[in-house]
Amino acid sequence: MTDFKNSLVFANELDQQDELSNFRTKFYIPKDKDGNELIYLCGNSLGLQPKSTRDYINQELEDWKNLGVEGHLHAKHPWMPYHEFLTDKMARVVGALPSEVVVMNSLTANLHFMMVSFYKPTKDRFKILIEYSPFPSDIYAVKSQIEFHGYDPETALIQMQPKPGTDIVGIEQYQEIIEEHGDSIALVMIGGVNYYTGQLYPMKSMTKLAHDKGIKVGFDLAHAAGNIKMDLHDVGCDFAIWCSYKYLNSGPGSLSGCFVHERHGEKFTGPRFAGWWGQDKATRFQMGPEFHPIPGAEGWQLSNPPILSMAAIMASLDIFDEASMDKLTAKSRKLTAYTEFLINEIQSENILLITPSDPDQRGCQLSLRVLGSDKSLFEKITNAGVIADWREPDVIRIAPTPLYNSFKDVFHFSEILKHEL
Repeated sequence: MTDFKNSLVFANELDQQDELSNFRTKFYIPKDKDGNELIYLCGNSLGLQPKSTRDYINQELEDWKNLGVEGHLHAKHPWMPYHEFLTDKMARVVGALPSEVVVMNSLTANLHFMMVSFYKPTKDRFKILIEYSPFPSDIYAVKSQIEFHGYDPETALIQMQPKPGTDIVGIEQYQEIIEEHGDSIALVMIGGVNYYTGQLYPMKSMTKLAHDKGIKVGFDLAHAAGNIKMDLHDVGCDFAIWCSYKYLNSGPGSLSGCFVHERHGEKFTGPRFAGWWGQDKATRFQMGPEFHPIPGAEGWQLSNPPILSMAAIMASLDIFDEASMDKLTAKSRKLTAYTEFLINEIQSENILLITPSDPDQRGCQLSLRVLGSDKSLFEKITNAGVIADWREPDVIRIAPTPLYNSFKDVFHFSEILKHEL
């Protein structure tokens, strides 16, 4: 938008026009020692707690207290099929068929389990292509998988590089790598939204370019799920994984989501690690020695799920269902654009926005490079009441999250940032 105004009055007007403004009241906002609400812009690291989470978890604690093992069948939400209560809502968040989605395990564990199935190196095709500046756990996992299969990461790992003078990777750079190395690449494993820059990659185009060369494709959507509107089924990637504790507000270290495209779901014949919760439901409790996987993503499950963590996920997904990803995405684009406008209004030579300005190439995260400085600016805005995120060597990440951040929040943030600069 070009008609933004740099004033508190205007920010308040935007909040009054915001049809999602009441969702802020559904979350606990951290406060300072004097009881004043802090400016929380760190939903890309840990989402805030929905006020309903306690009730959802307490329901399971009560059922455990009163029913014991019978809670598996007779709890208000029976534990045996509990993960199924999350499936449809999570599928709507990521744009997938319910059969393509399951909530299980933790993020990096799911990445490993997916690579067991979809990274199948051969003498001629053994390389993995990863994004520029990936989240460290991704590169650790990818390197360890390469080494597990007997290859050297020095020759088997390709990392995308940004355009000269920027931190942005264009589709042109990606296409050049696919054309040059495609016959030797076994897997493309990209973060849908880069954790450092906030860049949203063109997942559908990337998937098609790789598939045309016979390459499997997976995405780590830890910084995308609940942040951007996705259509994973239409994107057509082979698999995707994401955590639920950032934009999905399910609590620290909570479970991960997993997507396996339906073309692999019914008749998957490749390798996978198996566990009894992935066993055909009709025969699971016959305790037989042969593994017959559930069709779809559920067939990759290993263990029966942790109910208390899933209760927290359900509390948040019910809020997402009420708000809808369409409305959240619309507010996110406007709120992020207003934040960008306010930062640019400061006109400081000491900070540089490295996140793409094109709304189609980002979610709600903005990354500010602090030029020629150390962590002191971050510490100053923290002391002034802003909860943001610092990433070495020189970036402050902020995420104006549409579920609970207001336009007034980002206006006050910009005023604090300007004062401390």
